[in-house]
Amino acid sequence: MCFSLLCCVTFFFWGAGSMDTGVIQSPGHLVKGKDQKAKMDCVPIKGHSHVYWYRKKLEEAFEFLAYLQNEKVIEDTAVFKQRFSAECSQNSPCSLEIKSTEAADSALYFCASSQSTVQHISSS
Repeated sequence: MCFSLLCCVTFFFWGAGSMDTGVIQSPGHLVKGKDQKAKMDCVPIKGHSHVYWYRKKLEEAFEFLAYLQNEKVIEDTAVFKQRFSAECSQNSPCSLEIKSTEAADSALYFCASSQSTVQHISSS
């Protein structure tokens, strides 16, 4: 357990549980110490084969992390390649994992399973 505020990394997940969009994310929140793994799950809308992972840090714009389609990472960023991994196996939730947490990872994380959802969320 973290005893110092500086060593804790807190993650919140956009719409944990069921949303109007049909995407289900879990867990609802996650607190990890520095240098730990952090894993988040996303169940996309039934029939969708796309998953987009984003994060939003306090007072910053939404940051794209990765786009997966049919179990493969199609597009990602340098930050993602360095510290994250993602998978989307058939018949199981898609996941995003931070390999070794840092204080800078404290953010709101969310997934979407359609481009229109991504555009709607990021313009809000």
